[in-house]
Amino acid sequence: MYFDLTDEQQAIKATAHEFLASRFKSERIRELAAGDDGFDAGGWGEMVELGWAGLAVPEEWGGQGLGIVELAILFEEMGYALAPSPLFSNTISGLALSLCGSDDQRERYLRPLAVGEKRGTPALWDAGSTATPGAFKMEARAEDGGVVLHGEKVLVLDAASADFFVVATDDGKRHLVDSAAAGLTVVTEVSIDTTRRLSSVRFDGVRVAAEDTLPAAGADYEDVFNRLCVALAAESTGIAQRTMEMAVEYAKDRQQFGRPIGAYQAVSHRCAQMLLETENARSTYYGAAWAADAEPAGLPLAASMAKAYASDAGWRVPDASIQVHGGIGFTWEHDLHFFLKRGRANAAMFGDARWHRERVADAVLSRAAVSAAA
Repeated sequence: MYFDLTDEQQAIKATAHEFLASRFKSERIRELAAGDDGFDAGGWGEMVELGWAGLAVPEEWGGQGLGIVELAILFEEMGYALAPSPLFSNTISGLALSLCGSDDQRERYLRPLAVGEKRGTPALWDAGSTATPGAFKMEARAEDGGVVLHGEKVLVLDAASADFFVVATDDGKRHLVDSAAAGLTVVTEVSIDTTRRLSSVRFDGVRVAAEDTLPAAGADYEDVFNRLCVALAAESTGIAQRTMEMAVEYAKDRQQFGRPIGAYQAVSHRCAQMLLETENARSTYYGAAWAADAEPAGLPLAASMAKAYASDAGWRVPDASIQVHGGIGFTWEHDLHFFLKRGRANAAMFGDARWHRERVADAVLSRAAVSAAA
């Protein structure tokens, strides 16, 4: 299969690259990473004006109506710039509402999300759990026609600035909860990646009306999961691309014994390996994004392949770049550690490489069994 970006997709990529490079320079990223909330309201407003908040939201609900290929292209640029932004968490909420919400919920939550009037974030993993995809412990106790939520969700992305949460419970359902709901408390937590803030969200008898529980359940959310994995794989690929470029540039400039260090095999071979991993990660996420738009039946396998490979490339390439840089690469003053930490965090989020490889193996073996039986 021959794959290349269309003129429109190239324009999206170029616009995103130019905007993010101007908005999120090293000094600004460090300022946000050291701030209280890590949130750039001005940058988010400009992203909304560019239509990114609703890029993959259907036009009938106020979005751009573009596909997962365009979304993935955007997220590669987000990773390349290491942009501190709630775009990823907001996109997950938009996908959940687009694919699994009712028309009333889309009108009340998705439309304002698509135009930047509201921001949402998923609250999935329970305190004390292993954060295994699809395994949730919080109980939705029926009461007065709705449900009541008790418990604590952890590793919640961008919770401090969210307007609503998409909360997962043990019955496979998702519930829309406003950030101002009685009994809800957000506590910012420490994480290795200071460019993407995580919080714990506590629910102490939070009431959810029947109309705020999404009609889908369980396996219905697999389409959402697969698509967010593609976006995350694309972001990790952007991280790999940027840190590879940093290593190559340094290897050309740094002199040792009168020669650029890139002339030595120990360095040049490492850079070649970085290129191989970056390009392979890009190929896998391109394939998965194409499947999401053109061949949905192949998406689960392709999404896990992309997430598994990019999870490794997203931290191994920054790690190799640090080695190429030598002593300066290990210092706080150099930016590489920010990329390494984001890559590590991405690798663990929504299933690590091992989990996704096992998912790929199960899918391949199941197909083989079906073929053998036929």
